[in-house]
Amino acid sequence: MFRSLLMQRVTVLVLREDGPAVAVALARTGAFSPEAPESPELLPELPGRRFSDLYRQARSHFEKIVAQCPLAGVPRGLPADPPREAELAALEEWLRTVWLQCSNCDESRRRASEEQLYVTQLTKMLDRLAQLGIDFSQLSRSRRFLDIQIGMVQPGNVARLREALSMAGYVVAGLQSVAGLEQVVIAGPAGKEPETEAVLRAADWQPVRIPARLSEEPGRAHELLFEHQQRMIAQADARCRNVEVLTKEHAGRLLDAARILDVAAPYAELGGMLSARGGLAQVGGWAPADALPGLREALGASLGKRFVLSARSPHPNELARVPTLLRHAALLRPFAALVSNYGVPRYREIDPTLLFAVTFIVMFGMMFGDIGNGALIAAAGFLVARRLHGFAPFVVACGLASAAFGWVYGSVFGVEELVHPLWISPLADPDRMLVMSLYWGAGFILIGSALTAYNRISDGRYLDALLDGKGAAGIVFYTALFYGVQRRMLGHGVGSVPWMVAAGAFMVVFAYHWFRYAGGAGERMLVALTQVIHDAVGYFSNTLSFLRVAAFGLNHMALAIAVSALASMLRSDAGRWTILVFGNIFIVVLEGGIVAIQALRLEYYEGFSRFFEGSGREFRPLTLPTAAAA
Repeated sequence: MFRSLLMQRVTVLVLREDGPAVAVALARTGAFSPEAPESPELLPELPGRRFSDLYRQARSHFEKIVAQCPLAGVPRGLPADPPREAELAALEEWLRTVWLQCSNCDESRRRASEEQLYVTQLTKMLDRLAQLGIDFSQLSRSRRFLDIQIGMVQPGNVARLREALSMAGYVVAGLQSVAGLEQVVIAGPAGKEPETEAVLRAADWQPVRIPARLSEEPGRAHELLFEHQQRMIAQADARCRNVEVLTKEHAGRLLDAARILDVAAPYAELGGMLSARGGLAQVGGWAPADALPGLREALGASLGKRFVLSARSPHPNELARVPTLLRHAALLRPFAALVSNYGVPRYREIDPTLLFAVTFIVMFGMMFGDIGNGALIAAAGFLVARRLHGFAPFVVACGLASAAFGWVYGSVFGVEELVHPLWISPLADPDRMLVMSLYWGAGFILIGSALTAYNRISDGRYLDALLDGKGAAGIVFYTALFYGVQRRMLGHGVGSVPWMVAAGAFMVVFAYHWFRYAGGAGERMLVALTQVIHDAVGYFSNTLSFLRVAAFGLNHMALAIAVSALASMLRSDAGRWTILVFGNIFIVVLEGGIVAIQALRLEYYEGFSRFFEGSGREFRPLTLPTAAAA
């Protein structure tokens, strides 16, 4: 187990004009996490606010331009100095101009795509009308006494539309289905358009616009539609060629813009966290204690002696705000990722990554003990390590643990005659497996309770650590009760001492909650008794949850033996090998996944919920963009 690194509250005083240089110097160290000013009333001005806004706008324009026309090169290195506000404003204005020209290309492409779809729909409609023997020019012509409209609706709305319009004397006729919509023609007496408008709107009616030239020259309808489509495509291509020429002409300046934006990013990220008054500015935040010499060296290299850096330990009322910085070995990082899914340790809270890694691997091996299956999992972890994105150590460790417990159980793909068990075969003595899982669970719970007490002492909650049901008093109660119960189950004499110790611890926890709660005697009695019973039931249910360790171990052995027995019943070698291969693949993939989920559940709900709050804030330092740092 690890503790988070000791953090210091760092304050840097500089000249106002040195704000951008300070941001870059701090970002280069990767060891400073900025925070809002402690006393904003003393330094009320925020000189970086407008710079931050300009940066966001410029970065947005730049990314849109690059998405439209990717840069041919990759920016390398950084400018000697970060841009001033006026320089960034000029860059933002230029990028805006370039983007407006690029957006014309994007808009032209979008309109061309929409027109292409529209022409396709209209062409299909004309063909359908021709098949029905309907004169399109007559259909689209305006009439004095007849209202005819063509449009698109959802297929599910056609029946409701027909029913609603029939009351107004309209007829609805379907033409065809196009792109998931139903193309229909409605016809009815003119003058009732106000009545039908609400009905059409409710049916999500999408009218089909018909160019006037199609009505005037129906014989050339297809030719006119094709010409219109080609014109739109040609216009879009012309605009996009102009944009490509534009970006090629300005490729060098766009690469320079990328470098400028990269070096401007740290000061933009500070935003409203750099406070100032007159010519003096201040930035505050958190840094690991061992990184302070590096911070001073980086600031000195950039500013000379034009800065004052002070550092102090966090005050007790600041502990909730202190970010947590953890450093894990490469083998522990996949386990740390699973821990972070539950939460981030608070500052000074025990990091459970190492405990999680050890107990998870052991429990997986207990529940999935088989030399052959474990070797398959470990081999898979090695072979597809790149596809696992850093989780290869996790998979390999689980496979090795499974193989190790396979030796303990004497199982190779469910065959128990090949290897003599170092302990027992689970199916030969299931009672011992159940007892083993209970002892494992009791030890797990006691370690979790001890860590709870330790975390509370670190937070200065000494009475909680000693007298609460999840503290020292709870540990004494659980240990005495577990000892007495297991002695009774084994048929040994227990004596009165364990029960007296458990009763005494029970009363201590009861008294603690009694005096802690402010209320009447009846309320105190109810609250204290409820809390004590809740803790006792929690210990009992958490312990029983670990019976699943034995249950899945027995289940795995039974399933492996079943596959082996089924294979032995077949006469042909091909059939036996097919059953063995696919049966064990099924066991490794399906049951292995279920066992991993069960082990994770025990870790989260029986372990972390007892001692790990996970309400911390991850340390996120000020950094330079990756491309810029390369």
